Amino acid sequence: MRQRLRDLGITIGQFPPGPYNAITDVPGVTVGHCTVIHDKPRIARTGVTMILPRGGDIWHNYAFAGYHSFNGNGEMTGIAWLKESGMLGSPIGLTNTHQVGVVRDALVEHSVRLGYTQSFLLPVVAETYDGWLNDINAFHLTKEHALAALNAAQSGPVAEGNVGGGTGMICHDFKGGIGTASRVVAMMDGRFTIGVLVQANYGDRPLLRVDGVPVGELIPDDHTPTPFKTMPGPSSSIIIIVGTDAPLLPNQCDRLAQRATVGLARVGGTGYNGSGDIFLAFSTGNHLPAQGNRFLRDIKMVPNSHMNDLFNATAEAVEEAILNALCAAETMIGFHGHTVHALPLDELQEIMAAYGRVREKVKSKK
Repeated sequence: MRQRLRDLGITIGQFPPGPYNAITDVPGVTVGHCTVIHDKPRIARTGVTMILPRGGDIWHNYAFAGYHSFNGNGEMTGIAWLKESGMLGSPIGLTNTHQVGVVRDALVEHSVRLGYTQSFLLPVVAETYDGWLNDINAFHLTKEHALAALNAAQSGPVAEGNVGGGTGMICHDFKGGIGTASRVVAMMDGRFTIGVLVQANYGDRPLLRVDGVPVGELIPDDHTPTPFKTMPGPSSSIIIIVGTDAPLLPNQCDRLAQRATVGLARVGGTGYNGSGDIFLAFSTGNHLPAQGNRFLRDIKMVPNSHMNDLFNATAEAVEEAILNALCAAETMIGFHGHTVHALPLDELQEIMAAYGRVREKVKSKK
């Protein structure tokens, strides 16, 4: 079993994490995965991840939300209405590029079957491309897989690396996938949590940085081979979901989503032309009942002049979530025999120690 970044003695940032250092530290947020791995009749290395901003109540109690497209060569459904209304009223699904529709339709069908939808539903489902390890054109995923991820959603620790929608993903030429982290911010009127979950499938190895250290440059191909040695790799992407219980308005959620770019840049993401780098932020700090007799709503907000710590915490959590994805992911062999190697944790520790960044030597498991 591999270890998370902090388990290796590497701590980044100034704000403390929540109890699980995960997006589920935001009260009420749950996460579920369905992972699909098999070799016959065709190679499957894929899956679905679901994020429920208020658990099973998100259909009835909407959340303010916003988004940012750093580079838009990707898909996130439901964004036009989210931008128009400033509200999120469904779980968020993550999967592979060619099966966004299956996951979207499963969420609509589930909502209709349970009577959650009074008129229509425009759920949010996003993707990254796993076709290097997964036979993506075999269309392995079904509505049942999407519903399995939904039904598996729970609070507490979140599985990372080769799970759910991140199963077949590659990050900085190492095995990538799902990663998560959180930060707790003490403000004048209380303590608020920033939680982040990423599906990381982007980047070149020479650009990889860990707490500013050029780790990617210091792990050569003859030590850990890159997956694309004989041919160029496919364009790649990252989806970043930011959640908070701080009471933010939709435009403030937009601003929070923009700051995910800072965390991505710290690790080495620059928003390549072929990359789908799309970020969504939601706030559960206000209650927005989908139905009811009240015409007026009482809304709270954090003053814009007090947003800076939330911005900083978001950047930190995004940075650590990506690095947790890299630390958790394991070497995988997939489609056409392609092999993608995991980030070597012993080597990472040695490099970080040489730069004075390891708190204490913790024995890693490769």
